[in-house]
Amino acid sequence: MAAVWAYTILSVILVSLVSLVGVITLTLKDKTFKKIIIYLVSFSAGALFGGAFIHLLPEAFEKSSSLYVSSGVLAGIVTFFVIERFIHWRHCHLETTKQHVHPVGFLNLFGDGVHNFIDGLIIAAAYIISIPIGIITTIAVLLHEIPQEIGDFGILVHAGFSKKRALFFNFLSAIAAIVGAVVGLAIGAYSQNITLFMIPFAAGGFIYIAGSDLIPELHRDVCVSPLISRTIWQFAAFLLGIAIMFAFVLVE
Repeated sequence: MAAVWAYTILSVILVSLVSLVGVITLTLKDKTFKKIIIYLVSFSAGALFGGAFIHLLPEAFEKSSSLYVSSGVLAGIVTFFVIERFIHWRHCHLETTKQHVHPVGFLNLFGDGVHNFIDGLIIAAAYIISIPIGIITTIAVLLHEIPQEIGDFGILVHAGFSKKRALFFNFLSAIAAIVGAVVGLAIGAYSQNITLFMIPFAAGGFIYIAGSDLIPELHRDVCVSPLISRTIWQFAAFLLGIAIMFAFVLVE
């Protein structure tokens, strides 16, 4: 059992470090980075929709009844709505600054934290079955996390976080995978029951963030910069986010 703990903790630490992928942007000038932020937001919207509809929901429907999955999705949507509407993270249309951070940043941190917690549970459950299965599962999670974390970093910066602050909070959110792994190892067989609910819950959160916050931001950008070429590139980035999530299904 000691080996299972060691492999699991090492695996989730590696997964958490993927959240620092945004460090590559520190070499870019602020003017250059500001030009590409909206495309990262477009990419992330596609990745969130793709993650929800291509990965999380099919997995949830495979393991649970349709009513249970639908309830989990609705629970996720309602929870994120409550967080945004009533806990002082309500949506607004003021200019984003470092002093005024838009709520989508906080919502995305919470949603990503839930997702990372689930990853930790899944990795722990896989290693409990066998170490080889755990290693395969870890590789799969790592591949899925790279595009997700790139998009998450773009959302945080777009919401008003500085690049360094976005890296820090994105990493804190990623640490939830370690918490999930510890919980999964501690409760053993019962971790599967928690995962069955949290998968559709996370899907609901992803759908809410992408549809309620990111898509409106893209529409708002069209009003500010009504260029056909800019819109086409945003749409291309959106489709790329979906395509990458779909590609992972084909190689699994």
